[in-house]
Amino acid sequence: MSNRVVVLVSGGIDSATALAHAKNEGYDCFALSINYGQRHVCELKAAAAVTQQVGVIEHKVIDIDLTKIGGSALTDTDIAVPSEPIAGIPITYVPARNTIFLSIALGWAEVLDAQNIVIGVNAVDYSGYPDCRQAYIDAFENMANFATKAGVEGKHFKINTPLIDLTKSQIIQLGHSLHVDYSLTISCYDPDHHCKACGVCDSCRIRADGFRKANLADPTHYRDSQNT
Repeated sequence: MSNRVVVLVSGGIDSATALAHAKNEGYDCFALSINYGQRHVCELKAAAAVTQQVGVIEHKVIDIDLTKIGGSALTDTDIAVPSEPIAGIPITYVPARNTIFLSIALGWAEVLDAQNIVIGVNAVDYSGYPDCRQAYIDAFENMANFATKAGVEGKHFKINTPLIDLTKSQIIQLGHSLHVDYSLTISCYDPDHHCKACGVCDSCRIRADGFRKANLADPTHYRDSQNT
């Protein structure tokens, strides 16, 4: 079995931790980031910094323009990023995003002869997105093994979700033990032009709360140097 793994890296806490975990497990890591027309390029800059800090064999960035379909505050600038919690699935949900990302990762994994894909989804402290649940991951894995040449030939694909049952503070503690430099990461949905976090969006609140509960200093660069 190949020791290669494709790791989806967004530039946030979860993907940085998942990458460091895969590296610590001894995998040969190939990092994949997607430039999908998101509101800002800060997360792609963060992904580049994280992959350099952790160390990967290759970091590939693939362009796909999801602004063409919109439907999310992250892909449509006419839709505001909420500053208060909202019941139900929030408007920051990007339609089918993880399915698209995992499909691209699957294609690259098949080319690399890598049978493992890592994604840092979390189903505990998160925004309630439907494509972060274990049932979804299991369904995608089944599809991957049914719909690919490698799968038909008996090379079983595994979608690894090492963080899915962890709280945000547990994820941060794990990354801290693996020497992840979280000052390189960004979680904010709506940072300013200097990539400083807003401190009020759902993702910022979850991140700040995670550092508090982990009893670790929050290295996030907030606007006006103010933490939440």
